[in-house]
Amino acid sequence: MKGEKLEVVRGSGNVFRDLGHKNADAEQFKAILAAEIIKALDREHLSVRAAHGRTGIAAADFSRIRNADLGRFTVDRLMSIINRLGSRVEVKVRVRRAEPVEHEVTV
Repeated sequence: MKGEKLEVVRGSGNVFRDLGHKNADAEQFKAILAAEIIKALDREHLSVRAAHGRTGIAAADFSRIRNADLGRFTVDRLMSIINRLGSRVEVKVRVRRAEPVEHEVTV
């Protein structure tokens, strides 16, 4: 592999879309919300158990969020967790026409 040329492909800004996921926008939004939850935990130096004590949300849920295991979470549940941590979510929606995504990558 050393010496082989790699083609650089510019992403769409949504890795889930680039990978061809069906619900890419929702998955991206959930990932952004999870990242904000992790930032709040880190900012407050909260362990998952301390976060449970403060919010009443299961420590296992905070562990899942830290591990990016978001399959069990809905967007509204993640927003509720952020609210219980003392932050608010502001959402701005921009709708635009979808462009076809090409998935060809040469290595």
